[in-house]
Amino acid sequence: MELALAQRLQRIPPYPFREVAATKRRMLAEGIQLIDFGIGDPDMPTPQFIIEALYEAAKDPATHQYDETGLGIPEFKDAVAGFAKKRFGVEVSTENEIQSLLGSKEALVHIIWAYIDPSDVVLVPDPAYSVYKVQTTWCGGAAFPMPLSADRGFLPDLKAIPKPATKAAKLMFLNYPNNPTGAVAPVEFLEEAVKFALDNEILIVNDCAYSEVAYDGYRPASILEVDGAKDCCIEIHSLSKTFNMTGWRVAWAMGGAPFVAALSKCKANVDSGTFMAIQRAAAVALNRYEEWVPTLQAEYQKRRDLLVEGLQSLGCPIEKPRATFYVWVPCPQGYTSAGFAKDLMEKCHILAIPGGVYGEYGEGFVRMSLTIKSPDREASIRQAIENMKSGLSMTW
Repeated sequence: MELALAQRLQRIPPYPFREVAATKRRMLAEGIQLIDFGIGDPDMPTPQFIIEALYEAAKDPATHQYDETGLGIPEFKDAVAGFAKKRFGVEVSTENEIQSLLGSKEALVHIIWAYIDPSDVVLVPDPAYSVYKVQTTWCGGAAFPMPLSADRGFLPDLKAIPKPATKAAKLMFLNYPNNPTGAVAPVEFLEEAVKFALDNEILIVNDCAYSEVAYDGYRPASILEVDGAKDCCIEIHSLSKTFNMTGWRVAWAMGGAPFVAALSKCKANVDSGTFMAIQRAAAVALNRYEEWVPTLQAEYQKRRDLLVEGLQSLGCPIEKPRATFYVWVPCPQGYTSAGFAKDLMEKCHILAIPGGVYGEYGEGFVRMSLTIKSPDREASIRQAIENMKSGLSMTW
């Protein structure tokens, strides 16, 4: 029996990273060993103290039932509030300004479901994580692109958004530190964004999943540090990248109470909350983040330096990103992003993601992740540079 797919599913393209994974499986089946700079999935284990906390929590039968709090168990919300205060200087109420999540991705989806009807407009950065645009389309909304260009430090030009789009917009997505570009947003830009949102009655959804993956002493800001932000902002954080917990599916949203309530209402009709033992372990992680995060940052910084300096030695005009574990590499002359990624794979046995999959304005770049599944990550990076040097003739 064949059934027609719902129109909402027919409107969206295949999830790009499933396509990447399929290509990788095919090449591995052919006996080709790839140096994988593809999907950004941390390659280091979850810290042992978090695993031990999960083990202890899972032994308590009380954690095996539904989390009936709706917003998250008290231990987790207290830890979130403590982290927000200590890390960003931001006060968030554990009563109505925090929502536990099954990973940050589901919140990005559900906040769109909560607010967007057919014909509503969402301001979406381009290039960007595909979920923002795809889920807007799924709801029948219109995703209006905000170009991110190198000459602006990959920050959108809010003044360049046409007035009709600004007037029609209900949501605006921001994502700093940024995937895929690795760009960061100064506080001055966040202040400008909050003023723009307040003036135009737009809800900002700030995807802040990479806030702790930063280098050279840089400390990314929370948009909630800006005066008035709770009147127009909700911010999404995750333990996935900070604590190598992608498979655990635990995160949180924080911000203005009405926006948290809308997200919570949507979630109440979709899921039944995060396993309470995982919430307890996540609370331990957040309470002890200062002893772990420097180790994480130091490891990725070594890899960043090796990769960027290696690319620079080939003539690539690239600077070291200040945050995320992504390197946004401009394509050599004569290459499209898909063509460069194809030659990297076939001639250099390097997997990188073509920038075009992140949107029209991602063309001309490939994304290389510092997460590498290899026994010796630094040796793999050096080998990748050698492969590029010998396998391709490139001029930037």
